[in-house]
Amino acid sequence: MSELRRRIFGVGEADSNETTPASSRDPSPAPGKKDGAEYSVVAKEKLEQLKKDVKKVKRKGTKRRNLWMFAFGGLFGLFVAGFFASSNGSLDRWAEMAGIHNMNLDSLMDILPAGIIRDVQELQTHEKEAVNYDSFSIGLAARSEGIEAKYSVIMIPGVISTGLESWGTEEQSRQYFRKRLWGSWSMMRAMVLDKASWKRHIMLDKATGLDPPGIKLRAAQGFDAADFFITGYWIWNKILENLATIGYDPTNAFTAAYDWRMTYLNYEIRDQYFTRLKNHIEQANSISGLKVVLLSHSMGSQVLYYFFHWVEASGYGNGGSTWVNDHIESWINISGCMLGAIKDVPAVLSGEMRDTVQLNAFAVYGLEKFLSRAERAEIFRAMPGISSMLPIGGEAVWGNADGAPDDKPGQNFSFGNFLNFKETNSSSSPGNLSVAQSLPYLFNHTEQWYVDSIQRSYSHGVAHSKKEVEANQLIPKKWMNPLETRLPLAPDLKIYCFYGIGKPTERAYYYREDGSVDNTMVMIDSSVSTPNGFVNHGVVMGEGDGTISLLSSGYMCSKGWRIKRYNPAGVRVVAYEMPHEPDRFSPRGGPNTGDHVDILGRSSLNDLILRVAGGKGHLITDTIYSDIRAYAEKVKIYDEDDDGAAVDHGGDEA
Repeated sequence: MSELRRRIFGVGEADSNETTPASSRDPSPAPGKKDGAEYSVVAKEKLEQLKKDVKKVKRKGTKRRNLWMFAFGGLFGLFVAGFFASSNGSLDRWAEMAGIHNMNLDSLMDILPAGIIRDVQELQTHEKEAVNYDSFSIGLAARSEGIEAKYSVIMIPGVISTGLESWGTEEQSRQYFRKRLWGSWSMMRAMVLDKASWKRHIMLDKATGLDPPGIKLRAAQGFDAADFFITGYWIWNKILENLATIGYDPTNAFTAAYDWRMTYLNYEIRDQYFTRLKNHIEQANSISGLKVVLLSHSMGSQVLYYFFHWVEASGYGNGGSTWVNDHIESWINISGCMLGAIKDVPAVLSGEMRDTVQLNAFAVYGLEKFLSRAERAEIFRAMPGISSMLPIGGEAVWGNADGAPDDKPGQNFSFGNFLNFKETNSSSSPGNLSVAQSLPYLFNHTEQWYVDSIQRSYSHGVAHSKKEVEANQLIPKKWMNPLETRLPLAPDLKIYCFYGIGKPTERAYYYREDGSVDNTMVMIDSSVSTPNGFVNHGVVMGEGDGTISLLSSGYMCSKGWRIKRYNPAGVRVVAYEMPHEPDRFSPRGGPNTGDHVDILGRSSLNDLILRVAGGKGHLITDTIYSDIRAYAEKVKIYDEDDDGAAVDHGGDEA
């Protein structure tokens, strides 16, 4: 402990109450005593010099303590922000923003005072008791029923949960070699000590969408890439525990982590990601003689849907039209953002989301000083992979000023008004915008390099006929959009959609111009709130899992893939909803949570995964609690008549 105090305060344990370190004192020429106290005789000139030294050390010590208080205060501020985020069920999103997932706790202990360390260790012990009470229990119960490992399992994680390591060897990168610049304490240290260098490393080249010259970041691999954010904060670990209990290990279970910053086609261009995923699947199939079960979460579901098209396409995966049917037994789609994430728009437009605007004023001030809205928006734009989650389907899915499919009876505000701008005297105020109108607005208020990258890589419309769908099968930028392309011609494939419901989720926003920057900059109007919480600091709340709207996670599973042009082979699709019923005493919601990330530890989800992997998935049937079917009937996407034309478009764009 003396070493820890010395590293923090620059003093030894015996001298911890003194302002002058031992190294500044000279030996006394002759010791003596007066009134029981030891004293030394020192020359007058030496005494005057010592007084000056003491003043210097005091000033230095004060600066050091002030620096320590500032650093600790900043760290404390991040944890306070995390606390407020977690109270809204968004600790996962705060962790992504703060970059502390996979933090090395040993590094943190090196700089914290002993009392803080003891308190944290005690808290961690209690938290382990709270979250580990059901460890392995689902797997043990399944094993007692005779369920055991059958199909090889490959897991595709969601956005941001994969750490990014530096492999650059140029001078600017050597200090970070094999350190995580996203998802660890190394990231925090780099951000605080050299933010400009960290930004250069984490942002992709704006012209190529690949690594900037001299910089090389790659996705961490293996189970460590996705099992925990930080010690005690699990992501995939509970699923891994239960899979292991019925017989899975690294020989028949894999993770396929990816660099989520890039556009999907660049996954293959730079990292050969889809080729490697194809090889993993084919090898597992060859060794076991059985097809493979794929698990995906959040953005990972969009990535996997894209892969289904890539792997079959001539000139890309070259697998042919039967590859998916020949190699994939089932696809477990967990909380998949199949129609995008609403919160992606404000993140890219103004560097904001619910988690930032609902912080208290002190935390907002600190965040702005540390990483401003403009900086956050710049970083998000320089990670074009995130923009694959811009909402898909336009007014047909998300509505307009006349109404939205998920509007509630008696609701005095329509979700169809997606971006609601405060009326001003300025001619630049756009009024209220639908989702379909918000994307052109976004492109008109962002840099041309960003616009070119997104429009070259993704498409967000709707194909209303079989002819359009089949034509889109040949266009790579359409492959991430399930409303413009179809499922593989794989009649033996089974798709299981497991997603949470019943947790307030971002659905629309109030915006205003930000005069402090310039006329073109806008920001969420955090002054707008309603007593019933429907609008909270400018964020309008709807239905979902706390991150993904119900329309995005549920529409394709409950209705879209039942439309023939999107599923001509008749792939079996099961929609299974999981209501958010959190345990008030559990920091992660307990075994019945429906939260977007915490659902990965939900008991029923783990049980269903084991049943699919163990060959019992055919017993799982649709389980719907929400109004998704009623909403789906109001979505303006229709099946075709006998002539192959859609009955009605509802005026939406193709």
